[in-house]
Amino acid sequence: MNDIYDAAAGAAILGSGGGGGYQDALMIINQLAGNPDWSGVVPVGDYDGSSPCSVIFMMGSPDAAGQMSLEELSACIGNALTVQTNVCGFTPTCTIPIETGPINSLAPVIAAALNLGGVTWVVDGDGAGRAVPELPQTTYAGSALPVAPCVVADNATVASQMQSGVLTTTSTPKVESLAGAAVKAFGSFAGVSMWQSASGNGYALTGNYIPGTLEQSRALGNFLRSSAQTDTATVAAKIASLTGRSAAAVVTNYYITQVTQATSSASLDAGVIRLDTDPDPAHSTNTVFLYNMNENLIAYSTAQATPLIIAPDSICYYSEDEKAGFSNATPDLAVYYDFTTGQSTGKKVSLVQVTAAPQLVSTPGVMESFTTLLRAIGYAGALPT
Repeated sequence: MNDIYDAAAGAAILGSGGGGGYQDALMIINQLAGNPDWSGVVPVGDYDGSSPCSVIFMMGSPDAAGQMSLEELSACIGNALTVQTNVCGFTPTCTIPIETGPINSLAPVIAAALNLGGVTWVVDGDGAGRAVPELPQTTYAGSALPVAPCVVADNATVASQMQSGVLTTTSTPKVESLAGAAVKAFGSFAGVSMWQSASGNGYALTGNYIPGTLEQSRALGNFLRSSAQTDTATVAAKIASLTGRSAAAVVTNYYITQVTQATSSASLDAGVIRLDTDPDPAHSTNTVFLYNMNENLIAYSTAQATPLIIAPDSICYYSEDEKAGFSNATPDLAVYYDFTTGQSTGKKVSLVQVTAAPQLVSTPGVMESFTTLLRAIGYAGALPT
């Protein structure tokens, strides 16, 4: 059980503010611990190139979802897998996360733990090495994995009441648009199963995912939960050693002094978060603004004209006060920002920049997708090279 807590703790940092809420993840893991259907073991390993597999994840707004329970998550994922089996004619024996994040790293683990849809083990990897706002920003989107069928399902626990959709369009951006509409119709969150890897496509997951990300999250979480030395610079160094990517503490021990968030028509939480050197912005010597769409995408400082960090590099939250990462979900932010008073709670937060995984940025279409997304929120400058 400690491994699952560790994985969620690590993913809460590496998710770059997205991938689901950390507080929700902790609640779900607590519920899993007492679930009689779980044997206590979830096998994790590299993809073997011969097992039917599917990418599964939760899609939608963490804030609109509220406090997601184990029952809700497992119903969404179980429903999506059941419909997929009926449509595709095979049962996936393994699954893989779409991205790194507290909920979406956990969803495949839950599927294997509870044997949802016949899943028995989890592939150690994902499609981004961070959380991403949209499906085209993954390695899966630029691979030979089939974009259809994509199954979207709600959290009904009675089969006759289940709402689901099977999307059979021709491109990942079109799937993103259609799936977002379905999620909104279902109530702002849903389970998704897609990018099937099976004999018919030569088990196309092989070579088209970023390996080792689940273990990296687990090892980082274990370090956080067991080490006494957890200042931001040390955490950044640990991230670099685990991931093989550059990582640096860019903002250390600021305070969240303003949060402006809203849920978009595509069921994404978008907004701006302000960080200051003092809990009282009037006494701040520097201000940083974070622009997000579920995930953190741009960090600006008032001290310079160019962005501090910009996607696809990750802008990772870490708090030395809490020895934990967190997401942009309201229950996570509420630890650091009092939504009632509109003031900092006094707990400090830091930002760690982690360079994007080379496999992600080299995947056809990924950088173009990030560029389109950043332009849509008003950024007109250069992207990292």
